[in-house]
Amino acid sequence: MSRLFAEYEIESPVGLERAAQVIAGEQSCGTFMRLTGETDDLRSRAGAKVERVIEESVRDRPSLPCRKQGASYARGRILLSWPLANMGPSLTNTLATVAGNLFELAEISALRLLDVTFPGEFARACPGPAFGIKGTQELAGVEGRPMIGTIVKPSVGLSAEETAALVRELCEGGIDFIKDDELQANGPHCPLAERVPAVMAVINDHAARMGRKVMYAFNITDEVDEMKRNADMVLAAGGTCLMVSLHSVGLAGLGAIRRHAELPLHCHRNGWGLFQRSPDIGISYRAWQKFWRLAGADHLHVNGLANKFSETDASVIDSARAVSAPLFCEGLPGFEAMPVFSSGQTAVQVELTYKALGTTDFIYCAGGGIMGHPEGVSGGVESLRQAAEAAVAGIPLHDHARDHPALAAALSAFGDRLP
Repeated sequence: MSRLFAEYEIESPVGLERAAQVIAGEQSCGTFMRLTGETDDLRSRAGAKVERVIEESVRDRPSLPCRKQGASYARGRILLSWPLANMGPSLTNTLATVAGNLFELAEISALRLLDVTFPGEFARACPGPAFGIKGTQELAGVEGRPMIGTIVKPSVGLSAEETAALVRELCEGGIDFIKDDELQANGPHCPLAERVPAVMAVINDHAARMGRKVMYAFNITDEVDEMKRNADMVLAAGGTCLMVSLHSVGLAGLGAIRRHAELPLHCHRNGWGLFQRSPDIGISYRAWQKFWRLAGADHLHVNGLANKFSETDASVIDSARAVSAPLFCEGLPGFEAMPVFSSGQTAVQVELTYKALGTTDFIYCAGGGIMGHPEGVSGGVESLRQAAEAAVAGIPLHDHARDHPALAAALSAFGDRLP
């Protein structure tokens, strides 16, 4: 019988061994007391197992309401496993198992889900990315360098015609990828039924002249039936990408649109800070992103270096590596997705991003880094292209900037973005 494994960082006032047993019971066949139906045979078949307990420290930490002054708290890591028969290869029910009521237990004062190891049955039951890294690069006509992208700004307020005018300027500037902001979906000032034909008329015209189609991720986040209709509308207009906000549509919603749509799914993680920001309660990105890749995410946001948020550079790079790493062992589909860097990105961080990741298989999105470039949109796009060229060729940015004015202007304007 296959088993699913989950690793946690845990803190408890009752000791790690006891806390681990409480979690194992709560998240499988047990409850706060032994019941008649909970036979030894049933516990053997369906009970979660404590596979490993590693205590790292004992500390007095009264900062949270659930901690008591003067009490001792054991902290460390535990590894639990469940028989696959408990939930089957179901993402929604697996999430309830590994990240359900355990966060609320009185025996727990801090808990983070660090990683999940899925058995091979999930590779056969879940759709996974339809396009992934290579399929995305082929659609966008990009090879051997990062995909240079941007976000339509202002976030909201532009009409369909104003959006199309900005897209025209970006296309002429040499952009590879454009996405709607997560706040721009299907509002009355810029409905999809108007935005899609207006934008695609520009992109299709540019493709006819240049022989390469800019990828535009239309934000179709909505109810499932509406998302399906909007996905069909984008496809019929010649579009090559769809965008969804993961926490808004949920695992079941993403799975539904993955099974229906015929285009890559650009997946935005807005709301992620709820899981990541606290050092005491949450879910690591390494664990979280696996669920969304299995559900069908082709692109996943990972923040960016020297970003405007609270996440460290080390965490950003670890997230990017996790997204593009094989999810299963050799012989099964890898389910690799394309990492998307964004959040306060400019030409300044391109070199560091490439060096840290060690590959060009990523989308690099800059909003202000393009729109706020001293030479305008075309200069912003060109500065990113020049920065990517330098990074791939191993030329220091400042050396390359000597005879590349757009890059030089970006370094002058955004030099304080260096971490």
